[in-house]
Amino acid sequence: MDSLSFLFNTISWILLSSGSFFIITGAYGIYKFPEFWSRLQASSVTDSLGVYLILLGLAVQSGFTFVTVKLVIIGLFLFITGPTSTHALANAAFISGLRPGEKLESN
Repeated sequence: MDSLSFLFNTISWILLSSGSFFIITGAYGIYKFPEFWSRLQASSVTDSLGVYLILLGLAVQSGFTFVTVKLVIIGLFLFITGPTSTHALANAAFISGLRPGEKLESN
């Protein structure tokens, strides 16, 4: 293995590990935070960053191929749909009467 290949593998695995860390942190935030609004914040921010880092790590791993083009298209799709779905969910919760600071009822 030459040094350039080792460098790309190292960068790729750092990005993949960082993305996995952010996704696991977001999942822990969903579990630990007490109310809907803070859970929504934890899930939307950390999952978006985690997915982008994982996609970037996969793109570095695959090199400049057609797979990288597909990963960029997936990233653009998630860049548009992630914040849109989070906004729609927050808007639906607010309209249904859930206000910031109210805790969710446990069953």
